[in-house]
Amino acid sequence: MKRLLVYLLLLAAVPGAASVHPGAEEFTRRAVEEFGLKATQVEAVLADATYQQSIVDAIRRPAESKPWHEYRPIFLNERRIDGGIRFWREHAELVDAVAERFGVEPQIIVAIIGVETLYGRITGSYRVIDALATLGFYYPDELSRDRSAFFAGELIQFMLLGQEEQLPLGEVRGSYAGAMGIGQFIPSSYRAYAVDFDGNGRRDLWQSLPDAVASVANYLHRHGWQPGEPVGEPAVARAGADPALVASRNYKPAHTLEALAHGGYSAAAPLEPDRLAAVLRLEEEDRHAYWLTFDNFYVITRYNRSPLYAMAVLQLSEEIARRMRRS
Repeated sequence: MKRLLVYLLLLAAVPGAASVHPGAEEFTRRAVEEFGLKATQVEAVLADATYQQSIVDAIRRPAESKPWHEYRPIFLNERRIDGGIRFWREHAELVDAVAERFGVEPQIIVAIIGVETLYGRITGSYRVIDALATLGFYYPDELSRDRSAFFAGELIQFMLLGQEEQLPLGEVRGSYAGAMGIGQFIPSSYRAYAVDFDGNGRRDLWQSLPDAVASVANYLHRHGWQPGEPVGEPAVARAGADPALVASRNYKPAHTLEALAHGGYSAAAPLEPDRLAAVLRLEEEDRHAYWLTFDNFYVITRYNRSPLYAMAVLQLSEEIARRMRRS
């Protein structure tokens, strides 16, 4: 930590450090006035952060932009299924304890870790300060200017997190979007939902598997996960089904199953007619597949907003659990 402070002070002495990125002066002012960070600290981090073209290229082609029939095989494959079974068995005591403590099914916890980092094997190779600075100051205008503000805010959150957890900011690595650790938490989520499950006084989402697993469960718990309740069910869409009922951005359930049935969408399994659901349409190679999704599905989309991500978690979790029961 002492070495880090010396390094930050040296960087802070760089002339014009606050203007090394477009909009950096306004960013620094906001970080100081609204969040209480020291200007020298902010300027030092910005001076050290480097624009990375590969990060911009990656944000232009996220996996979630693929159709379902191309996205699904990335996460629904033998490597992730078998890996999930091994992970669960090897860490059964921890996974089951976390599931009981936070009221989240163990297969869901395991599947999220599998989708995010292949059970901790792939946690990202980009420096987080480079990822967040690149997307905060250079986010492609043709995609969304609002997202630039989001990532700039996450860079401030990362600096605050560094203070709280004594992180060497220039050394921390994560995804191209600045997500970190075994469960891939962005800085604001790390600050809000990470937990110290091993009781050592720190929230370590890289080296402490108890902290990482419990933090995933806590995230879902805090966003309203309902244990024992359904996540999603395949649906049948009859000819002439109302396309306006298909969700496009917000997957918060808003229609009863009875109303959706009147609109042409029925669950393949019997469910209470007054249960609220949303309609998800997935693009297969030669047709559309339909699902009715519920509150727990919506909770997974709080972890990652893509419905494809949530469906991958659901289907991976079901296959892992099915094979665990069979073995």
